[in-house]
Amino acid sequence: MNKAILEVTNLKKYFPLGGGFFKTPELVRAVDGVSFTMEAGKTLGLVGESGCGKTTVGRTVIGLYKPSAGKILFEGSDVFSAPKADKIEARRQMQMIFQDPYASLNPRMTVGDIVGEPMDIHRLAKGRKQRQERVQHLLNLVGLNPDHINRYPHEFSGGQRQRVGIARALAVEPKFIVCDEPISAVDVSIQAQIVNTLEQLQEDLHLTFLFIAHDLSMVKYISQRVAVMYLGKIVEINLSSELYAHPVHPYTKALLSAVPIADPPLERKRKRILLEGDVPSPINPPPGCCFHTRCNRAIPICKEEIPEMQDLGNGHLVACHNYE
Repeated sequence: MNKAILEVTNLKKYFPLGGGFFKTPELVRAVDGVSFTMEAGKTLGLVGESGCGKTTVGRTVIGLYKPSAGKILFEGSDVFSAPKADKIEARRQMQMIFQDPYASLNPRMTVGDIVGEPMDIHRLAKGRKQRQERVQHLLNLVGLNPDHINRYPHEFSGGQRQRVGIARALAVEPKFIVCDEPISAVDVSIQAQIVNTLEQLQEDLHLTFLFIAHDLSMVKYISQRVAVMYLGKIVEINLSSELYAHPVHPYTKALLSAVPIADPPLERKRKRILLEGDVPSPINPPPGCCFHTRCNRAIPICKEEIPEMQDLGNGHLVACHNYE
């Protein structure tokens, strides 16, 4: 078993909404008590409905958001309470690939400047020549033509722009990368290429990925472990193969029932689990289990007590009072 590179404990991130001189602002509980660990060189998939807090987890972990509560340990060190020099080094080791490959790239900068800027900030290149050589090497590493170093983002396709974003994340030689839905904004024909590129880079550079996505089939393919989120909380974590074959949380079962099977006879026989009602508001979440308002297995205790995460063995964790 590899050493844990990232340990997140009871992470919370609340956003104030409204308020004023005489009114206390309401709080949007985007992330509400999330805990998980990640092994070095592995991929943890993070899935769930839109608005469940997946992206907020990623942005908080790497320091784009300051957590409201909880601990984030990167290689054993607390990222947010460390001295300034250690924080800068931690920022270099933790990078992010953003969802929109166009909005995350400065349209007024060339690809060479976009990829080279992190090197300038962290002083990783000695002189213009070495900087250019490293940028060209990174472009080649992610499957782009090194001669395109002087082009602008609008001159590339969506898939190529996402590769530029990957090259930028790799520019500072990180150990851990948050991949925030890196394939959702590119064509289906390009998605497999992006994922294969990430897998190859992970193998060559021993990278650790937190892979956030809606495409459950792609998450199963690239991830060794998968965490399922609902309304700011993780409800189940397990090995990818085991989770997809034997989910136990009612929400995980409903989520996986929507994944199409490439076998028409099996697909026709399978019964889809349809959840009733809407996702509760993160401003005023329901008491007890956050999923009990839509759960077909809810019992009285679900409305009163928040379920603790239970260890079912072999790294299988579930937060449910009445799981199967």
